[in-house]
Amino acid sequence: MNCLAPALLAVGVLWSTSSQALDAEQRPAEALLQQMCAQCHAVGRSGTSPNELAPPFRNLGENKLYDPDFLQRLQDGYSSIHRFMPTARFGRDDAEGVVSYLRAIQELRKPK
Repeated sequence: MNCLAPALLAVGVLWSTSSQALDAEQRPAEALLQQMCAQCHAVGRSGTSPNELAPPFRNLGENKLYDPDFLQRLQDGYSSIHRFMPTARFGRDDAEGVVSYLRAIQELRKPK
């Protein structure tokens, strides 16, 4: 039984890290968001936003990410009422990758 424990531990670690791994579409999207947005936003699964007014991307929630028009808004030019936020415009493939990445990093909301 003792020799089985390390093997089970290894399987558990691999299982947990693979479920959090980004796929081939999401990795370039993460890099793109790092380049375009990380000056103000926390774009990953952890960390705080450099600009306290900019929400971490992992907390965007379903309203935005599952809005059927969000993908098109990313392609047309996504902007905010925040006057210092530049308009972000993505090609279709990049927009699809960004949406996939953002969905992958969302934190589960704790019940109130």
